[in-house]
Amino acid sequence: MSELPELTPDLESGEEGFLIKPEFKPKSIRSFVIRAGRITLGQKNAFDKYWPSKGLSLFAGPIDIDAIFGRQAPLVLEIGFGMGDSLLEMAINEPDKNFIGIEVHPPGVGRLISTASQHGLSNLRVYMADAMDVLEDCIPDGSIDRLQLYFPDPWHKKKHHKRRIVQPAFIQKLRPKLKQGGILHMATDWQPYAEHMLEVMNNATGFATEFTETGFAPRPDYRPVTKFEKRGERLGHGVWDLLFKKTA
Repeated sequence: MSELPELTPDLESGEEGFLIKPEFKPKSIRSFVIRAGRITLGQKNAFDKYWPSKGLSLFAGPIDIDAIFGRQAPLVLEIGFGMGDSLLEMAINEPDKNFIGIEVHPPGVGRLISTASQHGLSNLRVYMADAMDVLEDCIPDGSIDRLQLYFPDPWHKKKHHKRRIVQPAFIQKLRPKLKQGGILHMATDWQPYAEHMLEVMNNATGFATEFTETGFAPRPDYRPVTKFEKRGERLGHGVWDLLFKKTA
């Protein structure tokens, strides 16, 4: 069971609502921009009701995955699940797997824990905290069967490329968390970022892909097509999937 996130009345906007702060440690380097988010009274009630059973706390430290889920099963971890629609669908479609999602956006977290609870899902848990803090402090080495990073911010401008989460150092921080043979699955709808991801992965120690012709993989059946992705396809935008296996 996890303690509720910090909720404080929103006194500045003059509107009924609450401010909710993701857990983070100021001394850490951020993978995402951490900001307080405004939630409505209804969303607050959803946190009150569903967070104790679905939420995980960064400050609880290392977790016993089998104990949390009450079983042994393959673990899928997703970084940055947004509003949570695709992660929810995967948890529904793959009941034989355990899922952990990490997100800093409070409305998305609230929506996911609410809908997951309404579906009666027992195979999904959520962190609202910085991804690297969670991985470093909470997730055991060699525990993840599939690690997902879907549609991260591409930081289009060249001067902002250094802010992209997919960098050589980031990939090497992920590697110990994967089981031997575990899969790192990334997807993006921005071709220059896809090419950047591929370059990083092709030069990453301890990873290899079976899709050697282009480096990009067909979309696996388990990754749902999002509404955003469907809209992009209608506009002629592409989507690139990368599937790399941990080899060492």
